[in-house]
Amino acid sequence: MIKVALITRSTMHTVVGGDTIQVLKTTQELNRLGVNAQVFKAGENIDYEKFDLLHFFNLIRPADHLYHIRKSNKPYVFSTIYLDYSGFDKFGRSKSHRILFGMMNASVSEYVKNIFRFYKGQDKMVSSEYLLGHKRAVKKLLSEASAILPNSVSELNRIKHDFDYTGESMVVPNGIDINLFRQIPENVNREQKVICMAQVFGMKNQHTLIEACNKLNLPLEIIGNPPPNHAGYYNFCKKIAGKNVTFHGFLPQEKLIRIYASSKVHALPSWFETTGLSSLEAGALGCNLVVSPNGDTEDYFKNNAWFCLPNDQQSINKAVEDAVNSPSNMRFRDIILEKYTWTRAAEVTKEAYQKVLDTPKPKSV
Repeated sequence: MIKVALITRSTMHTVVGGDTIQVLKTTQELNRLGVNAQVFKAGENIDYEKFDLLHFFNLIRPADHLYHIRKSNKPYVFSTIYLDYSGFDKFGRSKSHRILFGMMNASVSEYVKNIFRFYKGQDKMVSSEYLLGHKRAVKKLLSEASAILPNSVSELNRIKHDFDYTGESMVVPNGIDINLFRQIPENVNREQKVICMAQVFGMKNQHTLIEACNKLNLPLEIIGNPPPNHAGYYNFCKKIAGKNVTFHGFLPQEKLIRIYASSKVHALPSWFETTGLSSLEAGALGCNLVVSPNGDTEDYFKNNAWFCLPNDQQSINKAVEDAVNSPSNMRFRDIILEKYTWTRAAEVTKEAYQKVLDTPKPKSV
């Protein structure tokens, strides 16, 4: 039996995001496949000798992982979840922040944001080696990884371009919990309304969606909480929202089923998404999807979504209007149920583990 420690950010439960779902659902499905998989937060003590290998998450948070690769002397794989905030930093933030981040490249801006979180006590700096530089830390992690597990070919190509990565890789698709989202509930009427399930902050661009639904006089439900340091954006969204807009706060997946099933459109006009897990979940329950092409979404949604530009209000308005007035795309629901499930993700992940253990990579001294 393969024994693996899955290691992720220390705030995975207090600031719930797509990576939280990815870690927990992957672990659940790996255990069903006979892998002994356990989740650890980066700051926890781990008895490395109990495990055959380590599995890290979030390449843009390298301070979480440097300590463990130094101490463990174990092979490891990396679910990179490699987000690029540079578009949002330079064009989507408030004017003062746009000026600040406009003077930085992507690596420097991520370094500044991580240091700020450590300073504010919002996260724990597990390894002080990170202070030597963000890009240096990321390249260190990549150079010693036995394999990386991006969620798409697009993400893999971005890592190769940004860090000159030439090592092993295996694309692991993101997914849905098929036990939750396989069946559309009976006795639920699909309404001409729009929903958006995501953390509420500028990167997700909810204010433009609110403006679109205000203009189109469409009911809109915003589901999610603001992350730390983004309460101002959340309050701004509430301020501009018309009476057609409802805010729910965070809801667990089990409570989303009927909301997805009763909605015509799920919209996520983000500045960047590696996938957008809520879009997959909504699509599995028959919602038409509005997404941004920024990031890796085209690898998943292709011709099965209405694409809009996050910095173009007219583009967002038109995508929402067209999606609301089009028949529900049940064809894509079938594709999701076949290709994009956590069961499938775990199968590919287990295959990657076995390949690493069968062909161990020497560690640097």
